[in-house]
Amino acid sequence: MDLTRTDASQNVHRFYRMEIAPGLFGDWALVREWGRIGQPGQVRIDWYDTEAAAKTARFDLLMKKSRRGYE
Repeated sequence: MDLTRTDASQNVHRFYRMEIAPGLFGDWALVREWGRIGQPGQVRIDWYDTEAAAKTARFDLLMKKSRRGYE
């Protein structure tokens, strides 16, 4: 899932990427990457016991980012 936020008047050109991936031991990862568009971003991986928990976390982050202007 890719989100972007741009505002030329404030020189804001940001991206936020989220992906859910299975782990080797039955756990699930929410992989997040964020940064300036056109540049390599920072990466964070959060582990969850179930796929449903990872999807809930992704949805919560999506709502938080949409309130901050990401589309």
